[in-house]
Amino acid sequence: MPDLAFTWWGHASGVVELGDARIALDPVFSRQLYHLRRRIVLPEELRAPRADLVLISHLHADHLHLPSLRRFDPATRLIVPRGAAPLFAAMPNPLTEVVPGQQVRHGEVTIEVLPAHHDDRRLPGSRLRAPALGFRLADATHSVWYPGDTGLFDGLADVAPVDLAIVPIGGWGPSLGEHHLDPTQAAEAVRRVGAEWAVPVHYGTLWPVGLEVARRTRQRLFVEPADRFRDQMASQLPAVRLDTPAPGHRLHPR
Repeated sequence: MPDLAFTWWGHASGVVELGDARIALDPVFSRQLYHLRRRIVLPEELRAPRADLVLISHLHADHLHLPSLRRFDPATRLIVPRGAAPLFAAMPNPLTEVVPGQQVRHGEVTIEVLPAHHDDRRLPGSRLRAPALGFRLADATHSVWYPGDTGLFDGLADVAPVDLAIVPIGGWGPSLGEHHLDPTQAAEAVRRVGAEWAVPVHYGTLWPVGLEVARRTRQRLFVEPADRFRDQMASQLPAVRLDTPAPGHRLHPR
């Protein structure tokens, strides 16, 4: 196994292989999520996904999806924002609640918990709140940054440089809002963090049922983000390696 690999599973979901650890990010495997429908094929491996740890960045259902989490082995440890525990009361998995500034160790891997600029509620009007998080994963050889959902904020410049940035570039509906990154902002985030390699996520997977008729909006927010991000990276950060894989394709350093 290489020292570092990443497989995108669609939307914000994927798995980082770092040293001897498999670390899943915000796994969502549903073909239908409320009014959203998955528009790309679910990788076969997700019928029984494997991970040593699962990281949950925030409470929104397109990042914290309990039916998807139940596909993992009950021994898989879940790292979640502090305040999320009531959602996991019926699950047997070991649970660790964290806040920005903490670190979690798994073997030789250190997970640094970072702040994110994003809504902290489970649903609009919900009383259940927990801080939105990002993560920096590192062992003695490689490092990875995954910000969950976030807008641009000054604290991104405080993240230590990384080998790989797994960066959100889009959304799932007809607007993004200030607490998300569009392709231009995502390139700026990669610059602030100082990554050598970037893989975009959080685009091209979920789209509202019935909005297929909004062709221009769908083209701009569902189809085009990867191309726009590629253009921004080429103009702003031409030395940074960029990959836009199909779901299920495993990437590793060249």
